Amino acid sequence: MKTGGESRGKGLDQDGCFVREGSLVRVPAAFAPVVTGLTARLATRFPPDRLLSSYLYGSIPRGTAVPGVSDLDALLVLRTGADDEPTGADRAAARAVEAELDAAFPQIDGAGILLITEGRLLGAPERYDMAWFVACLCTPLGGPDVTAALPRYRPTSLLARETNGDLHRHLPGMRERAAAATTQEERTRLTRGMTRKLVRTGFTLVMPRWGGWTSDLVESAEVFGQYYPAHAERMRMAARAARHPAVYPELLDDLLTGLAPWLADEYLAVHGAKALPPQGP
Repeated sequence: MKTGGESRGKGLDQDGCFVREGSLVRVPAAFAPVVTGLTARLATRFPPDRLLSSYLYGSIPRGTAVPGVSDLDALLVLRTGADDEPTGADRAAARAVEAELDAAFPQIDGAGILLITEGRLLGAPERYDMAWFVACLCTPLGGPDVTAALPRYRPTSLLARETNGDLHRHLPGMRERAAAATTQEERTRLTRGMTRKLVRTGFTLVMPRWGGWTSDLVESAEVFGQYYPAHAERMRMAARAARHPAVYPELLDDLLTGLAPWLADEYLAVHGAKALPPQGP
């Protein structure tokens, strides 16, 4: 548990509510053509009666992207259909846009596009998860901002629980995928994704006590270390590996058997488990 004095965080306004991250004016010049290319390809691949709004998130709208290292992260809000879920055609269109962007723009190291329908995004089960994510961490790119009418968010234990209180459920699958990876490329991809998950979980574990927000992985690890110094160095290594995963080929196994199970247990003890998604009929 925490051993040091209380710290005062950042990323909040004078009322203690989240300040939205990112802006289109912060997009580095090297990545402006990528954003333009994304917009053009979305218009081609998604009909207007299906795509409602598009958003950017991650290092590009925060202005911290590094050419040749950073990836493009986008989220699409689809108009609610019969089953309130993205279809196979939606997913195929998103994968096609990802592939086209990755092939056309060497300044990005891949592209990732998340899909969600408006109905699901604005429903009660996503209020402190995806709705918070879009409202606070995503930059509007096209279409209306569908989260504009939501109440504002604060860095509470409820938010921590509903955003990252599921590591205990993901951990067995993470270990299985790591054990099944047979190539360096697979290991590198898994290390990048899983270390990001661990650092963000570690940060949100202490977020309510720190009283602020940051998406910077290095800073997240340092904030975590203020409260859990015994685990600080492993979290710092996870943050470094999230940016340069190929440099740490054996780290993932160490994290999944050491830091990750402790973190999952501590999260449950401090914030509880994330609510299970609603079950279908």
